[in-house]
Amino acid sequence: MKGLIQRVSNAKVDVDGETVGQIEGGILLLLGVERDDDEAKAQKLLHKVLNYRIFSDDQGKMNLSLQDTGGELLIVSQFTLVADTAKGMRPGFSKGATPAEGERFYNYFTAQAKQSGLKVETGQFGANMQVSLTNDGPVTFWLES
Repeated sequence: MKGLIQRVSNAKVDVDGETVGQIEGGILLLLGVERDDDEAKAQKLLHKVLNYRIFSDDQGKMNLSLQDTGGELLIVSQFTLVADTAKGMRPGFSKGATPAEGERFYNYFTAQAKQSGLKVETGQFGANMQVSLTNDGPVTFWLES
């Protein structure tokens, strides 16, 4: 399971002109599911997302996590994160989960995230989504489980 996290001051996801998920401050997570992913990998990545220290403390150092700040989380499925781009000029997706497995683990991940007590919003799995954000920093990290 792979995740690209961005510290944002706001972010939203629209599908067919309608906003389906929106946050005002916290983390936008683009989530990719690989074919060998399981619940343990999802839990490990979720722990990283919630506890990765990318928010500034009183001294301006990145010492606080999303949990520490009580920020919001927007989770958007993005299968292209698991693409193989090592060769050629076209990405390969053989490492990606099937659509059914991808959706199952995306739903599992989001359900577990909602148990954190933080505000958690989502995109719509498999939809053509338009994602808008203001990256705060910019601060962006690649996480894997």
